[in-house]
Amino acid sequence: MSFRRFLRATGSRSMSAKPRDEDIEDEYAGEVAVHPETHRPTYVWDTMKNRSSTGYRVVTPVCPDTPKPEDHTRFVCISDTFSRTSHMAKIPEGDILIHAGNFSNIGLPREVVAFNEFLGHLPHRHKIVIAGNHEVTFDRQLMTEQNSHVFMSFATALQEVKQEDWKHIPALLTNCTYLEDAEVNIMGFRIYGSPWQPEFCDWAFNLQRGQPLLDKWNLIPAGIDVLVTHGPPLGHGDLTTSKERAGCVELLTTVQRRVKPKYHIFGHIHEGYGVTTDNKTTFINASICTVNYSPSNKPIVFDLPTPKIPNMEAETSL
Repeated sequence: MSFRRFLRATGSRSMSAKPRDEDIEDEYAGEVAVHPETHRPTYVWDTMKNRSSTGYRVVTPVCPDTPKPEDHTRFVCISDTFSRTSHMAKIPEGDILIHAGNFSNIGLPREVVAFNEFLGHLPHRHKIVIAGNHEVTFDRQLMTEQNSHVFMSFATALQEVKQEDWKHIPALLTNCTYLEDAEVNIMGFRIYGSPWQPEFCDWAFNLQRGQPLLDKWNLIPAGIDVLVTHGPPLGHGDLTTSKERAGCVELLTTVQRRVKPKYHIFGHIHEGYGVTTDNKTTFINASICTVNYSPSNKPIVFDLPTPKIPNMEAETSL
């Protein structure tokens, strides 16, 4: 890719009648509020499963060697590569490559440059990248305040990065489209990217569960075809080795009630690698590195019918 784009971007029901479950679903469809137990994601997920069917099931990924159907676009998904791209499995061919964050260790300029060179050698016509919690230098507030746990842990290296460099560090990604709370239209597909996740040791793009994260999810337009976030939604690709759920409750609610994407791509929880569905959206945890940071997992691919677009100018627009 020879270009880069950086974006910041009641009714008349009787009061005495008990509403049916489907009535409640219709009345509140599209509305998203903070769950009262948002800070207890494991409890919320268990309650959801016990109360009603979530439609949850595990999906077998498409074999990368399977020929792409005619008039389809092939997406190739990776995440959490941590500057270990030289040791990962071969990336399958496709039309659109998506990286869901954590492409570096702490976002040092040399790491970003190396990742950009890696992207430049890939054959995919379009490449979409978001930041993750390890892209510390991409988080302007964290770099400005310089008092977070992660900044203090890597202070020697991070303090050597000049302000004029980290303020413009996304500009180093010349071989992809970098999305930060923003949408891009590629080949007729609406793709939205966001780096945020629930708090974890004050890493980059961390926010408190509840309203702070919901404010970010409210920026996502309805009708997105492919949603890319760094962190997972509740219940999909978010089960940790301690058997606790790490996903965001409000992200799941936003996906299911309002945005309703065909695919939701993420990473962050390495042990959650794989594909699941709720029978409406397919969820892909594309983490390449395992919980032990070994780049052993394979890229995940999927195909979507290519939308009919009137001209080439509509193929890539922001």
